[in-house]
Amino acid sequence: MLGEDRTPAVLLPYQQAWCADQSPVKLCEKSRRIGLSWGEAADTALLAASAKGMDAWYIGYNKDMALEFIRDCAGWAKHYQLAAGEIEETEEVFVEGDDRQSVLAFVIRFASGFRITALSSRPSNLRGKQGRVIIDEAAFHEQLGELLKAAMALLMWGGQVHIISTHDGVDNPFNELINDVRAGKKPYSIHRITFDDAVADGLYQRICLRLGREWSPNGEVTWCKEIRDFYGEDASEELDCIPKNGGGKWLNRALIESRMTPYAPVIRYDQTDGFGLLPEPRRAREVADWIEETLQPLLDGLDKTLVSFVGEDFARSGDRTVIVPLLQSKDLILKPPFILELGNIPFAQQEQIMQHLLANLPNLRGAALDARGNGQSLAEAMRDAFGAEVVEAVMLSENWYRSHTAPFKAALEDGTLDGLPRDEDILADLRAFELVRGVPRIPDTRTKGTDGRKRHGDAAIALVLAHYASRELNAGPVRVASRKIKRRSLLTRNF
Repeated sequence: MLGEDRTPAVLLPYQQAWCADQSPVKLCEKSRRIGLSWGEAADTALLAASAKGMDAWYIGYNKDMALEFIRDCAGWAKHYQLAAGEIEETEEVFVEGDDRQSVLAFVIRFASGFRITALSSRPSNLRGKQGRVIIDEAAFHEQLGELLKAAMALLMWGGQVHIISTHDGVDNPFNELINDVRAGKKPYSIHRITFDDAVADGLYQRICLRLGREWSPNGEVTWCKEIRDFYGEDASEELDCIPKNGGGKWLNRALIESRMTPYAPVIRYDQTDGFGLLPEPRRAREVADWIEETLQPLLDGLDKTLVSFVGEDFARSGDRTVIVPLLQSKDLILKPPFILELGNIPFAQQEQIMQHLLANLPNLRGAALDARGNGQSLAEAMRDAFGAEVVEAVMLSENWYRSHTAPFKAALEDGTLDGLPRDEDILADLRAFELVRGVPRIPDTRTKGTDGRKRHGDAAIALVLAHYASRELNAGPVRVASRKIKRRSLLTRNF
Protein backbone atom coordinates (compact mmCIF):
# COMPACT_ATOMS: atom_id res chain seq x y z
CA MET A 1 0.00 0.00 0.00
CA LEU A 2 1.22 3.52 -0.75
CA GLY A 3 2.07 5.12 2.56
CA GLU A 4 0.15 8.20 3.62
CA ASP A 5 3.46 9.90 4.36
CA ARG A 6 4.61 9.65 0.77
CA THR A 7 3.15 11.61 -2.11
CA PRO A 8 4.00 9.92 -5.41
CA ALA A 9 5.20 11.84 -8.45
CA VAL A 10 2.27 12.97 -10.55
CA LEU A 11 3.63 11.28 -13.67
CA LEU A 12 4.88 7.69 -13.63
CA PRO A 13 8.44 7.02 -14.84
CA TYR A 14 7.45 6.01 -18.38
CA GLN A 15 5.28 9.14 -18.69
CA GLN A 16 8.16 11.25 -17.38
CA ALA A 17 10.57 9.68 -19.90
CA TRP A 18 8.16 10.45 -22.73
CA CYS A 19 7.72 14.08 -21.71
CA ALA A 20 11.46 14.53 -21.14
CA ASP A 21 12.30 13.41 -24.68
CA GLN A 22 12.71 16.59 -26.71
CA SER A 23 13.32 14.89 -30.06
CA PRO A 24 11.66 16.70 -32.98
CA VAL A 25 9.91 13.46 -33.91
CA LYS A 26 9.20 10.73 -31.37
CA LEU A 27 7.12 7.57 -31.52
CA CYS A 28 5.64 5.36 -28.84
CA GLU A 29 4.37 1.81 -29.35
CA LYS A 30 2.42 1.12 -26.21
CA SER A 31 -0.05 -0.98 -24.30
CA ARG A 32 -3.63 0.18 -24.25
CA ARG A 33 -4.91 2.41 -21.43
CA ILE A 34 -1.65 3.14 -19.61
CA GLY A 35 -2.18 6.91 -19.51
CA LEU A 36 0.42 8.00 -22.04
CA SER A 37 -1.97 10.42 -23.74
CA TRP A 38 -2.70 11.88 -20.29
CA GLY A 39 1.03 12.38 -19.79
CA GLU A 40 1.23 13.96 -23.25
CA ALA A 41 -1.56 16.34 -22.25
CA ALA A 42 0.50 17.38 -19.20
CA ASP A 43 3.45 18.31 -21.38
CA THR A 44 1.36 19.93 -24.12
CA ALA A 45 -0.57 22.15 -21.69
CA LEU A 46 2.71 23.35 -20.20
CA LEU A 47 4.05 24.07 -23.69
CA ALA A 48 0.99 26.04 -24.83
CA ALA A 49 0.75 28.01 -21.57
CA SER A 50 4.37 29.13 -21.81
CA ALA A 51 5.28 32.49 -23.33
CA LYS A 52 7.98 30.69 -25.34
CA GLY A 53 5.70 27.81 -26.29
CA MET A 54 3.81 27.00 -29.47
CA ASP A 55 0.41 25.92 -30.73
CA ALA A 56 -0.46 22.23 -30.49
CA TRP A 57 -2.61 20.18 -32.83
CA TYR A 58 -4.03 16.93 -31.52
CA ILE A 59 -5.32 14.37 -33.99
CA GLY A 60 -7.24 11.35 -32.70
CA TYR A 61 -9.35 9.07 -34.84
CA ASN A 62 -12.71 9.97 -33.28
CA LYS A 63 -14.52 12.81 -31.52
CA ASP A 64 -14.43 11.22 -28.07
CA MET A 65 -10.63 10.99 -28.11
CA ALA A 66 -10.36 14.62 -29.14
CA LEU A 67 -12.66 15.83 -26.40
CA GLU A 68 -10.94 13.70 -23.75
CA PHE A 69 -7.51 15.08 -24.67
CA ILE A 70 -8.73 18.67 -24.62
CA ARG A 71 -10.29 18.20 -21.20
CA ASP A 72 -7.08 16.60 -19.90
CA CYS A 73 -5.11 19.59 -21.18
CA ALA A 74 -7.56 21.97 -19.49
CA GLY A 75 -7.22 20.08 -16.23
CA TRP A 76 -3.42 20.23 -16.39
CA ALA A 77 -3.39 23.93 -17.23
CA LYS A 78 -5.55 24.71 -14.21
CA HIS A 79 -3.28 22.53 -12.08
CA TYR A 80 -0.19 24.44 -13.26
CA GLN A 81 -1.94 27.81 -12.70
CA LEU A 82 0.06 29.14 -15.64
CA ALA A 83 -2.81 30.50 -17.73
CA ALA A 84 -3.28 34.15 -16.80
CA GLY A 85 -6.83 34.29 -18.04
CA GLU A 86 -9.78 31.94 -17.96
CA ILE A 87 -9.34 28.84 -20.06
CA GLU A 88 -11.99 28.61 -22.73
CA GLU A 89 -13.22 25.24 -23.86
CA THR A 90 -15.27 25.64 -27.03
CA GLU A 91 -16.16 23.94 -30.26
CA GLU A 92 -15.13 25.63 -33.48
CA VAL A 93 -15.83 24.93 -37.13
CA PHE A 94 -12.99 25.22 -39.63
CA VAL A 95 -13.88 25.85 -43.25
CA GLU A 96 -11.48 24.18 -45.67
CA GLY A 97 -10.61 24.82 -49.30
CA ASP A 98 -12.89 25.36 -52.20
CA ASP A 99 -15.36 22.70 -51.08
CA ARG A 100 -16.08 24.73 -47.91
CA GLN A 101 -16.21 21.53 -45.88
CA SER A 102 -16.72 21.97 -42.15
CA VAL A 103 -14.30 20.33 -39.74
CA LEU A 104 -15.18 19.96 -36.08
CA ALA A 105 -12.47 21.08 -33.69
CA PHE A 106 -12.16 21.50 -29.93
CA VAL A 107 -9.97 24.37 -28.76
CA ILE A 108 -8.39 25.70 -25.58
CA ARG A 109 -6.96 29.23 -25.73
CA PHE A 110 -4.22 30.37 -23.38
CA ALA A 111 -3.24 33.82 -22.17
CA SER A 112 0.16 33.14 -23.75
CA GLY A 113 -1.48 33.54 -27.15
CA PHE A 114 -1.10 29.87 -28.00
CA ARG A 115 -3.82 27.27 -28.19
CA ILE A 116 -4.38 23.53 -28.22
CA THR A 117 -6.70 22.34 -30.97
CA ALA A 118 -8.09 18.86 -31.50
CA LEU A 119 -8.78 18.17 -35.17
CA SER A 120 -10.10 15.33 -37.27
CA SER A 121 -7.53 13.18 -39.03
CA ARG A 122 -7.80 14.63 -42.51
CA PRO A 123 -4.22 15.36 -43.69
CA SER A 124 -5.29 18.66 -45.24
CA ASN A 125 -6.23 19.96 -41.78
CA LEU A 126 -2.52 20.50 -41.02
CA ARG A 127 -1.78 22.66 -44.03
CA GLY A 128 -0.41 26.04 -43.06
CA LYS A 129 -0.18 25.13 -39.38
CA GLN A 130 2.81 25.54 -37.06
CA GLY A 131 3.66 24.01 -33.69
CA ARG A 132 3.40 20.54 -32.16
CA VAL A 133 1.39 17.75 -33.80
CA ILE A 134 0.19 14.82 -31.69
CA ILE A 135 -1.11 11.85 -33.68
CA ASP A 136 -2.81 9.53 -31.20
CA GLU A 137 -3.59 5.86 -31.96
CA ALA A 138 -1.78 6.35 -35.24
CA ALA A 139 -2.26 2.74 -36.33
CA PHE A 140 -6.01 3.34 -36.61
CA HIS A 141 -5.88 6.38 -38.91
CA GLU A 142 -7.01 5.57 -42.44
CA GLN A 143 -4.52 7.87 -44.18
CA LEU A 144 -1.55 7.68 -41.83
CA GLY A 145 1.04 8.06 -44.58
CA GLU A 146 -0.48 11.27 -45.90
CA LEU A 147 -1.09 12.52 -42.37
CA LEU A 148 2.57 12.01 -41.46
CA LYS A 149 3.66 13.76 -44.64
CA ALA A 150 1.57 16.80 -43.71
CA ALA A 151 2.76 16.72 -40.09
CA MET A 152 6.46 16.59 -41.00
CA ALA A 153 6.14 19.90 -42.82
CA LEU A 154 5.77 21.60 -39.43
CA LEU A 155 9.33 20.62 -38.53
CA MET A 156 10.74 23.26 -40.89
CA TRP A 157 9.71 26.03 -38.48
CA GLY A 158 10.75 24.33 -35.25
CA GLY A 159 7.66 22.20 -34.79
CA GLN A 160 7.41 18.77 -33.19
CA VAL A 161 5.67 15.55 -34.19
CA HIS A 162 4.55 13.06 -31.52
CA ILE A 163 3.19 9.70 -32.74
CA ILE A 164 1.49 7.42 -30.20
CA SER A 165 -0.29 4.13 -30.78
CA THR A 166 -1.06 0.58 -29.87
CA HIS A 167 -0.51 -1.87 -32.72
CA ASP A 168 -3.03 -2.96 -35.34
CA GLY A 169 -1.29 -5.66 -37.34
CA VAL A 170 2.20 -6.35 -38.60
CA ASP A 171 1.50 -4.84 -42.03
CA ASN A 172 0.03 -1.63 -40.63
CA PRO A 173 1.82 1.60 -41.67
CA PHE A 174 2.47 2.39 -38.00
CA ASN A 175 4.37 -0.87 -37.52
CA GLU A 176 6.23 -0.28 -40.78
CA LEU A 177 7.23 3.16 -39.51
CA ILE A 178 8.48 1.64 -36.24
CA ASN A 179 10.57 -0.87 -38.20
CA ASP A 180 11.98 1.87 -40.45
CA VAL A 181 13.10 3.83 -37.40
CA ARG A 182 14.71 0.76 -35.83
CA ALA A 183 16.43 0.08 -39.14
CA GLY A 184 17.95 3.56 -39.05
CA LYS A 185 16.04 4.71 -42.11
CA LYS A 186 14.43 7.57 -40.18
CA PRO A 187 16.15 9.59 -37.42
CA TYR A 188 13.30 9.49 -34.92
CA SER A 189 13.12 8.55 -31.25
CA ILE A 190 11.25 5.39 -30.16
CA HIS A 191 9.64 4.53 -26.84
CA ARG A 192 8.18 1.08 -26.17
CA ILE A 193 5.90 0.65 -23.16
CA THR A 194 4.26 -2.72 -22.59
CA PHE A 195 1.59 -3.42 -19.99
CA ASP A 196 4.19 -5.16 -17.82
CA ASP A 197 6.50 -2.13 -18.12
CA ALA A 198 3.71 0.16 -16.98
CA VAL A 199 2.79 -2.07 -14.04
CA ALA A 200 6.44 -2.26 -12.99
CA ASP A 201 6.52 1.55 -13.03
CA GLY A 202 3.52 1.75 -10.71
CA LEU A 203 0.43 1.75 -12.93
CA TYR A 204 -1.67 -0.44 -10.66
CA GLN A 205 -0.51 1.42 -7.56
CA ARG A 206 -1.63 4.66 -9.22
CA ILE A 207 -5.00 3.13 -10.09
CA CYS A 208 -5.41 2.07 -6.45
CA LEU A 209 -4.53 5.57 -5.31
CA ARG A 210 -7.06 7.15 -7.66
CA LEU A 211 -9.84 4.70 -6.74
CA GLY A 212 -9.13 4.64 -3.01
CA ARG A 213 -8.21 0.96 -3.00
CA GLU A 214 -5.56 -0.66 -0.85
CA TRP A 215 -2.61 -1.87 -2.92
CA SER A 216 -1.05 -5.27 -2.29
CA PRO A 217 1.28 -7.51 -4.31
CA ASN A 218 -1.37 -10.24 -4.52
CA GLY A 219 -3.97 -7.72 -5.57
CA GLU A 220 -1.68 -6.53 -8.35
CA VAL A 221 -1.11 -10.07 -9.62
CA THR A 222 -4.85 -10.75 -9.61
CA TRP A 223 -5.63 -7.49 -11.40
CA CYS A 224 -3.00 -8.15 -14.08
CA LYS A 225 -4.43 -11.62 -14.71
CA GLU A 226 -7.94 -10.19 -14.99
CA ILE A 227 -6.77 -7.65 -17.56
CA ARG A 228 -5.00 -10.30 -19.62
CA ASP A 229 -7.99 -12.64 -19.39
CA PHE A 230 -10.21 -9.81 -20.62
CA TYR A 231 -8.12 -9.31 -23.76
CA GLY A 232 -7.66 -13.05 -24.32
CA GLU A 233 -5.89 -13.85 -27.58
CA ASP A 234 -5.60 -10.13 -28.33
CA ALA A 235 -3.44 -9.53 -25.25
CA SER A 236 -0.15 -9.79 -27.15
CA GLU A 237 -1.11 -6.95 -29.48
CA GLU A 238 -3.16 -4.85 -27.07
CA LEU A 239 -0.86 -5.16 -24.04
CA ASP A 240 2.55 -6.44 -25.14
CA CYS A 241 3.21 -4.29 -28.24
CA ILE A 242 3.35 -7.36 -30.50
CA PRO A 243 1.50 -6.75 -33.77
CA LYS A 244 -0.74 -9.56 -35.00
CA ASN A 245 -0.18 -11.72 -38.06
CA GLY A 246 3.42 -12.14 -36.96
CA GLY A 247 4.04 -15.55 -38.49
CA GLY A 248 5.85 -16.39 -41.70
CA LYS A 249 9.30 -15.92 -43.15
CA TRP A 250 11.05 -12.64 -42.42
CA LEU A 251 13.51 -12.52 -45.34
CA ASN A 252 12.34 -13.49 -48.79
CA ARG A 253 14.44 -15.65 -51.07
CA ALA A 254 14.71 -13.06 -53.83
CA LEU A 255 16.23 -10.46 -51.49
CA ILE A 256 18.80 -12.90 -50.09
CA GLU A 257 19.84 -14.23 -53.48
CA SER A 258 20.22 -10.69 -54.83
CA ARG A 259 22.99 -10.18 -52.24
CA MET A 260 24.86 -13.40 -53.00
CA THR A 261 27.98 -13.94 -55.09
CA PRO A 262 29.87 -17.10 -56.14
CA TYR A 263 33.20 -15.51 -55.20
CA ALA A 264 32.91 -15.63 -51.40
CA PRO A 265 33.70 -19.17 -50.19
CA VAL A 266 32.30 -21.03 -47.19
CA ILE A 267 35.14 -22.84 -45.40
CA ARG A 268 33.88 -25.80 -43.37
CA TYR A 269 36.26 -27.49 -40.96
CA ASP A 270 34.85 -30.56 -39.20
CA GLN A 271 36.43 -33.01 -36.78
CA THR A 272 35.46 -36.45 -35.48
CA ASP A 273 34.52 -37.28 -31.91
CA GLY A 274 37.88 -39.01 -31.55
CA PHE A 275 39.72 -35.75 -32.22
CA GLY A 276 38.42 -34.33 -28.94
CA LEU A 277 39.99 -37.24 -27.03
CA LEU A 278 43.50 -36.52 -28.29
CA PRO A 279 45.98 -34.71 -26.00
CA GLU A 280 45.47 -30.96 -26.28
CA PRO A 281 49.00 -30.20 -27.60
CA ARG A 282 48.43 -32.67 -30.45
CA ARG A 283 45.06 -31.12 -31.29
CA ALA A 284 46.66 -27.68 -31.22
CA ARG A 285 49.38 -28.73 -33.68
CA GLU A 286 46.84 -30.22 -36.08
CA VAL A 287 44.68 -27.09 -35.96
CA ALA A 288 47.80 -24.93 -36.39
CA ASP A 289 48.54 -26.84 -39.59
CA TRP A 290 44.98 -26.23 -40.80
CA ILE A 291 45.32 -22.53 -40.01
CA GLU A 292 48.60 -22.34 -41.90
CA GLU A 293 47.36 -24.26 -44.92
CA THR A 294 43.74 -23.06 -45.22
CA LEU A 295 42.91 -19.98 -43.16
CA GLN A 296 46.09 -17.95 -43.45
CA PRO A 297 46.17 -17.88 -47.28
CA LEU A 298 42.66 -16.37 -47.19
CA LEU A 299 43.82 -13.73 -44.70
CA ASP A 300 46.95 -12.98 -46.73
CA GLY A 301 44.78 -12.19 -49.74
CA LEU A 302 42.74 -9.49 -47.98
CA ASP A 303 43.13 -5.80 -48.77
CA LYS A 304 45.14 -4.44 -45.83
CA THR A 305 43.73 -0.93 -46.28
CA LEU A 306 40.17 -1.99 -45.37
CA VAL A 307 38.63 -2.25 -41.91
CA SER A 308 37.05 -5.42 -40.62
CA PHE A 309 34.36 -6.66 -38.25
CA VAL A 310 33.40 -10.12 -37.02
CA GLY A 311 30.23 -11.87 -35.86
CA GLU A 312 30.10 -15.40 -34.42
CA ASP A 313 27.41 -17.87 -33.39
CA PHE A 314 28.85 -20.56 -31.14
CA ALA A 315 28.24 -24.33 -31.09
CA ARG A 316 30.30 -27.18 -29.72
CA SER A 317 28.64 -30.25 -31.27
CA GLY A 318 25.53 -30.90 -33.29
CA ASP A 319 25.26 -27.43 -34.84
CA ARG A 320 28.27 -25.62 -36.23
CA THR A 321 30.03 -22.55 -34.95
CA VAL A 322 29.78 -19.94 -37.71
CA ILE A 323 32.24 -17.04 -37.91
CA VAL A 324 31.52 -14.18 -40.32
CA PRO A 325 34.21 -11.58 -41.02
CA LEU A 326 33.04 -8.44 -42.83
CA LEU A 327 35.29 -6.06 -44.71
CA GLN A 328 34.13 -2.48 -45.12
CA SER A 329 35.21 -0.78 -48.32
CA LYS A 330 35.79 2.93 -48.69
CA ASP A 331 32.22 3.36 -49.99
CA LEU A 332 31.05 1.79 -46.68
CA ILE A 333 29.74 -1.39 -48.34
CA LEU A 334 30.19 -4.45 -46.13
CA LYS A 335 31.13 -7.80 -47.67
CA PRO A 336 32.28 -11.10 -46.18
CA PRO A 337 35.51 -12.30 -47.84
CA PHE A 338 34.58 -15.79 -46.63
CA ILE A 339 32.46 -17.48 -43.97
CA LEU A 340 34.03 -20.02 -41.62
CA GLU A 341 32.07 -22.95 -40.16
CA LEU A 342 33.51 -25.21 -37.45
CA GLY A 343 31.96 -28.60 -36.74
CA ASN A 344 32.69 -30.59 -33.57
CA ILE A 345 35.78 -28.51 -32.73
CA PRO A 346 36.88 -28.57 -29.05
CA PHE A 347 36.70 -25.35 -27.01
CA ALA A 348 40.46 -24.83 -26.89
CA GLN A 349 40.82 -25.13 -30.65
CA GLN A 350 37.89 -22.79 -31.30
CA GLU A 351 39.72 -20.24 -29.17
CA GLN A 352 42.91 -20.96 -31.14
CA ILE A 353 41.17 -20.35 -34.47
CA MET A 354 39.23 -17.30 -33.33
CA GLN A 355 42.26 -15.62 -31.79
CA HIS A 356 44.28 -16.13 -34.96
CA LEU A 357 41.47 -14.75 -37.10
CA LEU A 358 40.96 -11.63 -34.98
CA ALA A 359 44.70 -10.99 -34.77
CA ASN A 360 45.23 -11.20 -38.53
CA LEU A 361 42.18 -9.51 -40.05
CA PRO A 362 43.06 -6.08 -41.42
CA ASN A 363 42.31 -3.17 -39.08
CA LEU A 364 39.86 -5.00 -36.84
CA ARG A 365 37.33 -2.53 -35.44
CA GLY A 366 34.86 -4.76 -33.61
CA ALA A 367 33.72 -8.33 -32.97
CA ALA A 368 30.32 -9.36 -31.59
CA LEU A 369 30.47 -12.90 -30.22
CA ASP A 370 27.58 -15.09 -29.05
CA ALA A 371 27.88 -15.37 -25.26
CA ARG A 372 24.92 -17.61 -24.55
CA GLY A 373 25.64 -20.92 -22.82
CA ASN A 374 28.97 -22.45 -23.82
CA GLY A 375 29.78 -19.52 -26.08
CA GLN A 376 30.37 -17.29 -23.07
CA SER A 377 33.81 -18.77 -22.38
CA LEU A 378 35.11 -18.06 -25.88
CA ALA A 379 33.58 -14.59 -25.95
CA GLU A 380 35.15 -13.65 -22.63
CA ALA A 381 38.55 -15.04 -23.66
CA MET A 382 38.54 -12.92 -26.81
CA ARG A 383 37.40 -9.88 -24.87
CA ASP A 384 40.36 -10.38 -22.51
CA ALA A 385 42.77 -10.74 -25.43
CA PHE A 386 41.56 -7.82 -27.57
CA GLY A 387 39.80 -5.51 -25.13
CA ALA A 388 36.19 -4.75 -24.29
CA GLU A 389 36.22 -1.80 -26.68
CA VAL A 390 36.77 -4.24 -29.56
CA VAL A 391 35.05 -7.48 -28.52
CA GLU A 392 31.54 -7.59 -27.10
CA ALA A 393 30.12 -10.73 -25.50
CA VAL A 394 26.52 -10.53 -26.71
CA MET A 395 23.69 -12.11 -24.72
CA LEU A 396 21.10 -12.60 -27.44
CA SER A 397 17.55 -11.91 -26.30
CA GLU A 398 14.17 -10.91 -27.70
CA ASN A 399 14.91 -7.25 -27.03
CA TRP A 400 18.32 -7.54 -28.72
CA TYR A 401 16.74 -9.05 -31.83
CA ARG A 402 14.01 -6.42 -31.79
CA SER A 403 16.59 -3.63 -31.82
CA HIS A 404 19.15 -5.03 -34.26
CA THR A 405 17.41 -7.19 -36.86
CA ALA A 406 15.71 -4.24 -38.55
CA PRO A 407 19.02 -2.49 -39.42
CA PHE A 408 20.33 -5.82 -40.75
CA LYS A 409 17.37 -6.27 -43.07
CA ALA A 410 17.65 -2.65 -44.18
CA ALA A 411 21.32 -3.22 -45.06
CA LEU A 412 20.34 -6.17 -47.28
CA GLU A 413 17.60 -4.11 -48.90
CA ASP A 414 19.77 -1.07 -49.67
CA GLY A 415 22.85 -3.07 -50.62
CA THR A 416 25.15 -1.79 -47.88
CA LEU A 417 25.56 -5.48 -46.92
CA ASP A 418 26.42 -7.44 -50.04
CA GLY A 419 28.54 -10.26 -51.45
CA LEU A 420 27.22 -13.12 -49.30
CA PRO A 421 28.37 -16.59 -50.33
CA ARG A 422 26.11 -18.24 -52.88
CA ASP A 423 25.56 -21.26 -50.70
CA GLU A 424 22.40 -23.28 -50.14
CA ASP A 425 22.97 -23.67 -46.39
CA ILE A 426 23.62 -19.94 -45.91
CA LEU A 427 20.41 -19.21 -47.82
CA ALA A 428 18.45 -21.70 -45.70
CA ASP A 429 19.82 -20.20 -42.48
CA LEU A 430 18.72 -16.70 -43.49
CA ARG A 431 15.35 -18.01 -44.60
CA ALA A 432 14.96 -19.64 -41.18
CA PHE A 433 14.22 -16.27 -39.57
CA GLU A 434 10.55 -16.02 -38.61
CA LEU A 435 8.53 -13.37 -36.86
CA VAL A 436 7.98 -14.78 -33.39
CA ARG A 437 5.79 -12.57 -31.18
CA GLY A 438 6.39 -9.83 -33.72
CA VAL A 439 10.20 -10.11 -33.47
CA PRO A 440 12.48 -11.78 -36.07
CA ARG A 441 13.93 -14.88 -34.40
CA ILE A 442 15.29 -18.29 -35.30
CA PRO A 443 12.63 -20.80 -34.12
CA ASP A 444 13.58 -23.71 -31.88
CA THR A 445 13.22 -26.34 -34.60
CA ARG A 446 16.40 -27.46 -36.34
CA THR A 447 16.95 -28.14 -40.02
CA LYS A 448 19.38 -30.36 -41.95
CA GLY A 449 22.15 -28.93 -44.07
CA THR A 450 23.18 -30.22 -47.47
CA ASP A 451 25.67 -32.53 -45.74
CA GLY A 452 23.03 -33.95 -43.40
CA ARG A 453 24.33 -32.15 -40.30
CA LYS A 454 21.95 -30.22 -38.08
CA ARG A 455 21.65 -26.48 -38.50
CA HIS A 456 19.87 -23.84 -36.43
CA GLY A 457 20.11 -20.65 -38.45
CA ASP A 458 23.72 -20.37 -37.31
CA ALA A 459 25.01 -18.38 -40.27
CA ALA A 460 22.07 -15.99 -40.07
CA ILE A 461 22.78 -15.19 -36.41
CA ALA A 462 26.49 -14.73 -37.12
CA LEU A 463 25.70 -12.35 -39.99
CA VAL A 464 23.38 -10.27 -37.81
CA LEU A 465 26.08 -10.11 -35.12
CA ALA A 466 28.74 -9.09 -37.66
CA HIS A 467 26.49 -6.32 -38.96
CA TYR A 468 25.81 -5.23 -35.39
CA ALA A 469 29.58 -5.05 -34.78
CA SER A 470 29.97 -2.79 -37.82
CA ARG A 471 27.38 -0.39 -36.41
CA GLU A 472 28.11 -0.44 -32.71
CA LEU A 473 31.73 -1.52 -32.13
CA ASN A 474 33.74 0.85 -34.30
CA ALA A 475 36.71 1.02 -31.93
CA GLY A 476 39.31 2.30 -34.38
CA PRO A 477 42.49 0.60 -35.56
CA VAL A 478 44.94 2.16 -33.09
CA ARG A 479 43.60 0.45 -30.00
CA VAL A 480 43.33 -2.86 -31.82
CA ALA A 481 46.86 -2.66 -33.19
CA SER A 482 48.30 -2.51 -29.68
CA ARG A 483 46.82 -5.95 -29.04
CA LYS A 484 47.96 -7.57 -32.30
CA ILE A 485 49.54 -10.99 -31.77
CA LYS A 486 52.29 -12.23 -34.00
CA ARG A 487 51.09 -15.13 -36.07
CA ARG A 488 53.94 -17.53 -35.30
CA SER A 489 53.70 -17.00 -31.55
CA LEU A 490 49.96 -17.62 -31.74
CA LEU A 491 50.39 -20.91 -33.54
CA THR A 492 52.86 -22.19 -30.94
CA ARG A 493 51.42 -20.66 -27.77
CA ASN A 494 51.10 -23.33 -25.02
CA PHE A 495 51.92 -26.16 -27.43
